[in-house]
Amino acid sequence: MKFSFLLFLPLFFIGLHIFISAAEKNIIFFITDNQSPTLGCYGDPIAKTPAIDSLARDGTLFLNAFATTASCSASRSVVMSGLHNHANGQYGHQHAFHKFSSYFNVIALSLPRNLAKAGYRTGHIGKYHVSPEEVFRFETYLKGNARNAVQMAEECREFISAKSDQPFFLYFATSDPHRGGGLDKSSKNKLKPDLFGNKAERQSHDGVKEIFYEPSQVPIPAFLPDTSETREELAQYYQSVSRIDQGVARLVEILKENGLYEKTLLVFTSDHGMAFAGGKTTVYEGGLLVPFVVRNPYEKKRGIRHQAMISHIDIAPTLLDFADALDSGRNRPLHWEDPGESFPIPKSKTPKDNRGTIDKLSSYHGKSWLGILGQAGAKHWENIFASHTFHEIQMYYPMRVYRDQEYKLIWNIAHPLPYPFASDLWAASSFQAQYQKSLSAPYGKKTVRQYIHRPEFEFFQIVQDPDEANNLAGNPKFAVKLEEYKEKLKSAQKQFHDPWVVKWSYE
Repeated sequence: MKFSFLLFLPLFFIGLHIFISAAEKNIIFFITDNQSPTLGCYGDPIAKTPAIDSLARDGTLFLNAFATTASCSASRSVVMSGLHNHANGQYGHQHAFHKFSSYFNVIALSLPRNLAKAGYRTGHIGKYHVSPEEVFRFETYLKGNARNAVQMAEECREFISAKSDQPFFLYFATSDPHRGGGLDKSSKNKLKPDLFGNKAERQSHDGVKEIFYEPSQVPIPAFLPDTSETREELAQYYQSVSRIDQGVARLVEILKENGLYEKTLLVFTSDHGMAFAGGKTTVYEGGLLVPFVVRNPYEKKRGIRHQAMISHIDIAPTLLDFADALDSGRNRPLHWEDPGESFPIPKSKTPKDNRGTIDKLSSYHGKSWLGILGQAGAKHWENIFASHTFHEIQMYYPMRVYRDQEYKLIWNIAHPLPYPFASDLWAASSFQAQYQKSLSAPYGKKTVRQYIHRPEFEFFQIVQDPDEANNLAGNPKFAVKLEEYKEKLKSAQKQFHDPWVVKWSYE
C-alpha cells in the first residue's frame, strides 16, 4: 500500500500543479455559420442542444443579440475588428473572385492582433473567411473538419492544455449549419433538400452521435412557407445544429479535464441567421437575430436571461475588456498603435490602396457588455444599426437599418433592382418550390413577388409586429414617425462613417 501511495503522490502533485498554474482569463469564442437562435435555451420546442443550454443556465443568455449584416465574410470582419463592415472595408465575401478585403490599417483594432499584444496565445480553427491575413493574424492555425465540431475540439486539445503562463484565445469557427454537402436524394419530393453538412443516408460523422429530426415536427419560422420542402430542409438544419452542440460539450470536457473551465470565458454565437431566403443575406429579423450565450466564470450572478440589445460590433472591445486590454476612455486597445507608423510591412512596401481613413479607424464602433452580464435589467444599446451592401460580388443591394425596441426602419437603397439571391438560397428547395408555382405564391408573410421586389422603405412597429408583416411606410398615420426614423437612420450612418449616407442627397 505504501508503495502504491508513493507512486500516486507525484502524479497527484503534477495534476495539482497543472490546476494551480494554468493561466487565468482564457477565452474561447465559438462562432457557427448561418444559425438562428434555434436552441433549447431560447425556447425552441424540438432543438436538442444540452451543452449550450447548460452554458446558458450557468451564464448569460442574450435575447436581443444582432449581427450587423447577414453575410459570412462581412459579418466576421465586424467580429474581428469591432467596426461595421462598411467602415472596415469588407463589403462582402473574401474568397475567390468576390475579392473583398478589410483595409490594411484596421490592424490597429484587430482582435487577434491586440490579444497577442496583451500576452495571449492566439489560435484559430475552422472557417476564417476574412482578409487580409496580415490584419487578422493568429499565431497558431489549427486544422480540423469544420463540419465536425467534436473532431475540431479534439484538434484543439493540445493548444488548450499547453503548459504556459500565457492565457489563450481560441477562435473556434464551424462550417455548420451552413448549406452544403449535396442533396438528400432519399427525399420523395421532386425538389430535394440540402444536407446542411450532414452525411447522406443518415450516416454519422466520426465521433458524433447524430440526432435526426422528423420534418413533421419542426417549427416553421414566420418568414418561411409551411411546405414539405421547407420542413425537409429544416430537419437537416436542426441535425447540423445538434452536431455543433456536441462540439461545445467536448470543449467543455477538455477544459474541465485540464482545470481550465473556471478560468475560461466561453462565448457562443453565429455570424448571422439561418441560410433560408428570408434569413441569410436579408436585414429582416431572420437574418440579423443570432444566438448569444456567454459563460464568464468570474461573474457571480448566473442564469441571466438578458433583454439588453447587443451587437456584433461589441465583441472585440468586450473580449479585450475581459483580457484587461481595453482603453475604456478611448474605446480602443490598450496597446493601440497608429497603423500608419506600425504596420508590419515596411512603409516602402506598404500598399497605397485598400487603406481607410486613420482618424475613423482609431476606436471601436462597439462597446463592452462585460459589466452587465450579471445585471438582468441593465441596458446596453438603445438602438441597433445594421449595414449590408454585398454578399456575393453579383449581389449589390445595399440596405441600412435602424432598429430600437419599438420601431424598425429598413432602407433598401437599390430598391429599383430585383432582390438578388445568394447562389445557395436560389437553389434551395424551400424557395424554389414556391417560386416555381408563381410570383403570387405565399412565402412566409409575403408573396414571392413581394420578396423579390421591395419598396424603398420598410417600416415596422417591431414591438407589436415581430414578424415584420405590416409595412407602415405607406400608412399616412405613420408618416411623421417614418420621417423621424429616417433622420435617426441618417444620423447613425454619419456616426458610423457610412459612405452610403450620400445616397440621401442624390438618389
